Amino acid sequence: MTRFDARTGAAPRRGRDRKAQVLRAASGLRRLQGPGPRAAVVGAGIAGLAAATALAERGVRVTLHERGSALGGRLAGWRTELADGSQVTMSRGFHAFFRQYYNLRGLLRRVDPSLSVLRPLPDYPLRHRTGLTDGFAHVPRTPPWSAVGFAAFSPTFGWRDLAAMRPRAALPLFDVRVPGVYERFDTVSAQDFLDAVNFPRAAQHLAFEVFSRSFFSDPRELSAAELLLMFHIYFLGSSEGLLFDVPDGPFPQALWEPLGRYLQRLGVDIRTGAPVDSVRPSGDTALSIDAAGTSTEYDAVVLAMDVTGLQRVVEASPLLGNEAWRVGIAAQRTAPPFLVSRLWLDRSVDRSRPGFLGTSGFDGLDNVSVLDRWEGEAARWARRTGGAVVELHGYAVDESADRHAVERRLLRHLHEVYPETADARIVDARQEWRADCPLFPVKGYLSRPTVRTPHPALTMAGDLVRTDLPVALMERAATTGFLAANSLLRRWGAAGHPLWTVPRRGRSPVLRCMAALFADAG
Repeated sequence: MTRFDARTGAAPRRGRDRKAQVLRAASGLRRLQGPGPRAAVVGAGIAGLAAATALAERGVRVTLHERGSALGGRLAGWRTELADGSQVTMSRGFHAFFRQYYNLRGLLRRVDPSLSVLRPLPDYPLRHRTGLTDGFAHVPRTPPWSAVGFAAFSPTFGWRDLAAMRPRAALPLFDVRVPGVYERFDTVSAQDFLDAVNFPRAAQHLAFEVFSRSFFSDPRELSAAELLLMFHIYFLGSSEGLLFDVPDGPFPQALWEPLGRYLQRLGVDIRTGAPVDSVRPSGDTALSIDAAGTSTEYDAVVLAMDVTGLQRVVEASPLLGNEAWRVGIAAQRTAPPFLVSRLWLDRSVDRSRPGFLGTSGFDGLDNVSVLDRWEGEAARWARRTGGAVVELHGYAVDESADRHAVERRLLRHLHEVYPETADARIVDARQEWRADCPLFPVKGYLSRPTVRTPHPALTMAGDLVRTDLPVALMERAATTGFLAANSLLRRWGAAGHPLWTVPRRGRSPVLRCMAALFADAG
């Protein structure tokens, strides 16, 4: 078993992209002496857990506030009883743990150095309603051969399509840097960028629409800068490829309960079901948190909350920050609602079906997971009953839509995608509707908060928070959590935590030069 390496912040791993970059943190004390400073972390999702871990490992006395009943934030889970009497864990469903999520994986290695809890899925298969299918297992992992391989093997790229594309418009894909990509492309929608490049329509619908909707957003609403960043992280900037792992058990048991026990051994005071009402400056450098009718002073606070929770606390804290910062927080938006529909069926799904399938053209059905193929709890239920556990995701649902009609429509499309499910009886079902993911709209980048805030003792973390590193989604949450902690640790003379990232610019010097030349000419 590999060991956690405190110097690098991650256990050594075989197969890491040789061009992945490490960000050295500020030097200082490995552990603060005597009673350490007190810090409150508000929010126990990935960002808050990363911040609490990084602070506590350096001797900071951490109180972790979570409004919900469990750790994990948007990856939390809860117990529920099915109609057949089975006790199972429900959650918001499938999440892909990509190999380039270095800092998230570094967090998980604190309690599972070999990441044995993660199991690989063999491919990232895609299917369009017209019958076109695609995948990435056969595509070379290292750019630019990954792009060449995808174009060569994908049924969505014909020779005429390739000839019709506009290479000059596509060159920015090969030299993505943060924040430069936002300066150039945050005023353009993802759809408009793809149209400018003249990507084949079939490729747009099968691959790129699937990816953009993973941000819970319609491509016409999503900032092109986020799309370019996504291409860089997952495809053109990293040789980790588009393959991923999934936890072999429900999120609480596999990930968060072990991490919670680790934090408690470090002395973290974990308070679930404990929402924070407001945060107030206390003197020049301290902050007070108001919660449950009491006020407690801390040397620092990390806000690691979703958009709605953050806006609620900031609105109730009129002395926090300055006007520009508060206006920026108030301007943030959540993505449209999405549905996670989990079905326990009385018969199995055909063995040829993949554990995960991205779908397009099915009128709101964005992916299908057969959970009993990879999640232990679901597999045990399926073996005991002879059934299957299937999960459907529908993103960016119209807010005015009839939700019951949407649920029925996704079920009909499941029967179309996997016809054998049409004859199955639904033993039980859970429908989870949520609308709490951040939206990354056109012209939205500059209003998003940064890790540092106007108050020196207040930092922020989460997938909403912008940073000058090429990270997104869960990895952005984990990375900003560590960055928020590092900023505070530096104030106290403690050593920070090194971080890893995919390359911070395009991999090919030739393509970078071409992109720069045409950018200057444009």
